[in-house]
Amino acid sequence: MARQRLGERYYIIKPLGGGSFGQTYLAQDRQRTGNTRCVVKQLQPQTRDLEMIQTARRLFDREAEVLYRLGNHPQIPGLWTHFEDNQQFYLVSEFIAGDRLSQEITPGKQLSESDVVFLLHDILQVLEFVHQQQVIHQNIKPQNPIRRQDGQIVLIDFETVKLLGINAWGMVNISTPGYIPPEQAIGKPGSPAMSMQWG
Repeated sequence: MARQRLGERYYIIKPLGGGSFGQTYLAQDRQRTGNTRCVVKQLQPQTRDLEMIQTARRLFDREAEVLYRLGNHPQIPGLWTHFEDNQQFYLVSEFIAGDRLSQEITPGKQLSESDVVFLLHDILQVLEFVHQQQVIHQNIKPQNPIRRQDGQIVLIDFETVKLLGINAWGMVNISTPGYIPPEQAIGKPGSPAMSMQWG
């Protein structure tokens, strides 16, 4: 990001990752008590076509409403705000301090049966809530759950999943090979639930 500040509020601390669709940053919200850390996702449409930008804007606003609703669950990061600046779209969400599940599940390290049962129970409780909201995450993999400092699993990366499928974003699917369900691979993700994929 060329600027280290968005408006007068969000100060970029460091990049967290990104790709062709945009970038993710760790930032500070200077208007919250204690300069609270947050995650800023900058989404970059891969088109200058005004009609496509209008479509992206409409879908961005619609899907942001879904993210606000999902954030009501204690094991999903809350979406604080979403906005547009110079045809760039931004999502600002709660930062979750902890370790990614991929740091626990490593080759050659065997988990006990009770640890596996506890882990699955924790994750499936979150997914049950997500599916009740008529949403499918579409990119569950060991890098996405984070074990928060209180020991609970928090499911992240909903903001990335919502970008999929519209040409304005220059991509079709970001699901990770090896983790994508067969029905999703053929373009028919979960039947009554609504995918967060645009298109």
